[in-house]
Amino acid sequence: MRILAIESSCDENSAAIIEDGHVRSLVTVTQQIHQQFGGVVPELAGRSHLELQDVNVTSALKQAGVALRDLNYIAATCGPGLIGSLLVGHSYATALSGTLGIPLISTHHMEAHLWSVEIDRGPLPLPFLVLLVSGGHSMLVIVRGFRDYEIIGSTRDDALGEAYDKVGKLLGLGFPAGAAIDREAQAGDPRAIAFPISMRDGSFDFSFSGLKTAVAYKLRDEPQWAQEGKRADLLASFQAAAMQSILEKVSRAAKTHNVRAIAAAGGVAANSALRKGLGEIATQLGIEFAVPAMKYCADNAAMIGFAAWKQITAGILATALTVRPRWPLTDLSQTVAHSI
Repeated sequence: MRILAIESSCDENSAAIIEDGHVRSLVTVTQQIHQQFGGVVPELAGRSHLELQDVNVTSALKQAGVALRDLNYIAATCGPGLIGSLLVGHSYATALSGTLGIPLISTHHMEAHLWSVEIDRGPLPLPFLVLLVSGGHSMLVIVRGFRDYEIIGSTRDDALGEAYDKVGKLLGLGFPAGAAIDREAQAGDPRAIAFPISMRDGSFDFSFSGLKTAVAYKLRDEPQWAQEGKRADLLASFQAAAMQSILEKVSRAAKTHNVRAIAAAGGVAANSALRKGLGEIATQLGIEFAVPAMKYCADNAAMIGFAAWKQITAGILATALTVRPRWPLTDLSQTVAHSI
């Protein structure tokens, strides 16, 4: 079974070939045009996808040594995401599906992130807990099977990745800022500033707007923290507060729901402090821990194709939908649940 997968939900344009659940090729291009604006500009993102889509598909096919006539399915991100960006990739996939006479799988972006942890390592024991953290989402999800999900916690305001980007913008670190903050924080003292630990309320929900504001006030009142000699300490303290909030909730959720594994997915799953902290929790609990390879953390077509393969092998009818900029993950669990 060969699947051509397309991802275009935000500012990454990506194409991949998945064969029987294995990644044959992956091409991902992150749009650079947004850096000067400090965030993604939706109209510019859509235009950039138009320029990149066919080029990346052609490159993915060439890398895999696969011709269009060899494909069995097309998979494309249907949502959630920016409507202009989604329309480019999904419309391209729809046209290609019709031309080749093969089914189109309209894939849920967040579901693809959930299962990205299995791309290289194989199946995780069920049920497992996924911390899904990116620029737009922060949530805790119990996975009991394919299309059997329970969201037990989500963000009340800023997503974790969004907080990183906003702090990075305050310090002129560019966009996106997560990797730069993580690198610099490793050289700093996480105890230098006692930033608040948010949402210690017994819930599994997150809140990072207060932490971001605390950093902004610290820089306003004590601007010396932005200087090169002290900035690492500020960032280490920010990251320590963010991670403490996350890790406390993950530990408690894993114990409460008696999961057999802990996983992290999404762009922020590449963060070194997060990976280390989650791994330590799993070790303490005597359960498995998994994170995707770095190339599968950010938005990419390999996870889209892998999720489509999971859907097909689960016996769920391939469907071509219109794009859905807002598409709750819980909508999928209301269809059909299969454990595989």
